[in-house]
Amino acid sequence: MKESRRLLDSLVAEKISRIGQLEIVSSEEGFVLCHRDDADRDDLKRYEIDDALEIAKFDDARNYRPLKTAPNLRHGWKIFACDLLQVEKVIDAIYPGRIAVLHAFTSGRLTTTSLRETLNRQSGMYRVSAKISDEQIDGLVGNFCRSDGGCLRTILWKRDTTGRIPSLKLPPEKFDPTVDQYLSPKEPRPATAATESVPLLCQEACNLLVAACRDAVKMEGAAPLAS
Repeated sequence: MKESRRLLDSLVAEKISRIGQLEIVSSEEGFVLCHRDDADRDDLKRYEIDDALEIAKFDDARNYRPLKTAPNLRHGWKIFACDLLQVEKVIDAIYPGRIAVLHAFTSGRLTTTSLRETLNRQSGMYRVSAKISDEQIDGLVGNFCRSDGGCLRTILWKRDTTGRIPSLKLPPEKFDPTVDQYLSPKEPRPATAATESVPLLCQEACNLLVAACRDAVKMEGAAPLAS
């Protein structure tokens, strides 16, 4: 059995039914996946497995979602999955690569890359991003990566090789894989232990954050790095 599917099998056995904004409910025919805010609705439109990519592409207002782990997954849909292979396919379409990262983490093989290391290896138009100051990083990461409106991933990477956290503006829960990062507007609550949730893990800064770092430097009028 594929390792990621074995992981899903164990999660289902432990009755862990949520990942990000996804709800996974067992049924007689297999599984039903929907937005977790919609779990009690009976008016959801049925979609096929292959529609998951399109579901993840736009939010409720039909705005494009460049960051798939942003807390703005569209509502109003449900997908039936016959088995864990199809469940995995839906999850991977909505949250690309996250099951593989989770498997690497649980098996002790996941490596992380500090933000400074990620920025220092940039080239071309993004090379200037390495000039961002610690003060700018603190504010930028604190806003860009926040769970309420930013990103639902749990941050595992550090700011630099000293092991400092990326931003003091983020709560400790943002770095804790046992905490459910989704704060539903339907049922406002503080972040709590993820007894029924699978974390969306972040092992290194994404391309969108790197681009935001570049923009922050450019806005401050930083000169390009010397050749």
